[in-house]
Amino acid sequence: MKPLDKRLLTYAKAARTYIAFITVTGTVLAVLVIGQALAIAASITPVITAGQSLADVRTPLLALIAIMLARAALTYVNRAYAHRAANNAIIELREAVLDRATQLGPRWLARKSSDTVTLATRGLDDLGPYFISYLPQLLMTLTVTPLTLLVMLYLDWSSALIAILTIPLIPIFMILVGKLTQEYSDQKLSTMEKLGSQLLDLIAGLPTLKALGREWAPANHVHRLGRTHANTTMQTLRVAFLSGAILEFIATLSVALVAVKVGMLLVYGYVELFPALVVIMLAPEVYLPLREVGKNFHASADGVAAANAAFEILEEPVQPTGVQTAPDLMTSTVNIRNLSVAARGTWAPAQLTTRIEPGSITALVGPSGVGKTTTIMTLLGLLQPTRGEIVIDTVTGQQIDLRDLDLDSWWKQITWVPQAPAILPGSVKDNVCEGNTYSDEQLTEAAKATGFDVVINELPHRWDTIIGHGGVGLSVGQRQRLALTRALLVDTPWIVLDEPTAHLDAITETQILDTINTLHNRGRTLIIIAHRSVVIDRATHLIDVSSREATAEEIEQFPQLSETTVEQLRLRTTPRLLEGEIA
Repeated sequence: MKPLDKRLLTYAKAARTYIAFITVTGTVLAVLVIGQALAIAASITPVITAGQSLADVRTPLLALIAIMLARAALTYVNRAYAHRAANNAIIELREAVLDRATQLGPRWLARKSSDTVTLATRGLDDLGPYFISYLPQLLMTLTVTPLTLLVMLYLDWSSALIAILTIPLIPIFMILVGKLTQEYSDQKLSTMEKLGSQLLDLIAGLPTLKALGREWAPANHVHRLGRTHANTTMQTLRVAFLSGAILEFIATLSVALVAVKVGMLLVYGYVELFPALVVIMLAPEVYLPLREVGKNFHASADGVAAANAAFEILEEPVQPTGVQTAPDLMTSTVNIRNLSVAARGTWAPAQLTTRIEPGSITALVGPSGVGKTTTIMTLLGLLQPTRGEIVIDTVTGQQIDLRDLDLDSWWKQITWVPQAPAILPGSVKDNVCEGNTYSDEQLTEAAKATGFDVVINELPHRWDTIIGHGGVGLSVGQRQRLALTRALLVDTPWIVLDEPTAHLDAITETQILDTINTLHNRGRTLIIIAHRSVVIDRATHLIDVSSREATAEEIEQFPQLSETTVEQLRLRTTPRLLEGEIA
C-alpha cells in the first residue's frame, strides 16, 4: 500500500473525514510551532541583550503559555479522534471484506474462508497504529515542515539551505529500510493467516482426533508455526530499531550542522540573537515529522500488509447479478435446461434438464459428488451455470432467466436448511425466531411438529437456554431440529433441505418426515437433497443428478475445469497438521 492509498478512502469512508480533520489541525499545529519558537525567542532575547526582568517580558511569556496549552489540547484532540477514526475505518473495512467474501460465492470461500477470518479479525486490528501514529505524522510533513522551512528561509537563508539539502537523506533511508520491513510484515501476515486457518481447522476436527487418540499429534506442528510467527515479528522489530537509530542519527547530525553554523554567525556578529534563536529552535521541528514518519512506519507496517490483503479481496471480480424483481415462487415453475457446472475436470451436474413445480416435494438423488449441492447452489444464485440456464415461468406466461433477477428478492422467498445450520451464540428462542416475533402458541406448535419440543423440555431454561456458537450445548440432531423449527415458522414459498434426516434416530426421523408433509400440505415447495429411501419415498418428483468427465476439448474451452480442487490446493500450499507426527 502507498503511504496514503486512495483505495483506503474508497473502502473506509471514515478515513476521509479523519484526513481532512488532521490536515486542518496539522496546519494549525504548524502555526503554533512557529509561534512557540517566536514567543520563546521574544522572551529570552530582551533578558540576555538588554537585561530586562521577567515582568518586562510578561506579554511574550503569556503568549508562550497560551501556545503551549493550545498545542497540548490540539494534540489530545488529535489522538482521541484518531482512535475513534481508526476503529470506524477498521469496522468499515471488515464489513466490506465480509460482504465481498459473501458475494464471491461458496467455492471461493471454500479456498479462502479461514484466511479471510484471520484477516478480518486479528489482521485488520494492526491498522490502528497506521491511523493513530503514522498517517498524522505523514500529513504533518506536508504542513509543519514546509511552513517552518519558509520561516527559516526568511530569517536565515543559508540555514534553510542546509535543511533543504539534508532533508532528502531521511526519506532515502526510510525507503531502503522500509522495503525490508514491509517484506517481514508480509511474511508475518502470511504466517499468522496460516496459523489461524490451521488452528480453526484443528479446533473443528478436535473431536475426531480425540476419538482416534491423536489429539496431541498436531502439537509440534502448531508450535513450529507459532515460533515462525514470533521469529518474523522479532525480525521486524530489529529492523525497526535499526532504522530508528539511523533516522535519529541523520536528523541529529543535520540539526547540529544548522546549530553550529548559526552559532558561528552569532559569535562573529553576522546575525542577531532573535533570529538565531528562532532558527535553532525550528531546525528540529523541520526534521521531526519525517523522523516520526520513519519511526511509525514500522509500527504500522503490519496494518499496511493487512490492508493490502483486504484490498486484494475487495478487488476480486464478482459474478454480475440482475435487477429484476423475482416473481412469486408460490405460483411459478422453475425450468432447468441443460445445466452443467465445471468442477475439477468433470461436469457436476452434467446436462441436467428438469422442472420444479410449485407445491411439490422434489428430491435430488444420485451418488455423492455428482453435483446435487452444486445444483442447489446454482438454484440459489450462488453459482453461475457454466452451460445451460435456469428459467422461471410465471403464471402470466413470462419467462425470466435467473441471472436477470435481483438475488435479494429471490432469497427472500427461500429458506435454506443445510446439514450444519447457522446457529449464533444466544438463547434457543433467539436462534429460532431470528429477530421475528412469534407467539408462544406458534413456537409450541412448530416445535411439536419437528420434535423439538422434546429438546426444549430437557433444556434447563427451556426456550431461554443459552447455547454457544454453532449450537454448542445441543447435539447434531437437536441442531437439525432447531433449524427445521425455524424453517417451519418462516413463511417462504420454497424450503431447501440438505439431508434433513441425517444424524437422527428412527423416531425423530419420522417426526421430520411428518414435518415435511405438514409443509407440503401448507402449499410450500420443498427441494430436498436425499440419500435415504424414506425421504425419497415422500417425494412427488425425483431429479436424478449425474456427472461426467470433461473431454480435452472442453478443458481447453473452459479453463475452470482444470482448476485445482480445494483439497489439492491445501495439501500443496499448507503443511499438514499431522506431518512428521505419525509414530
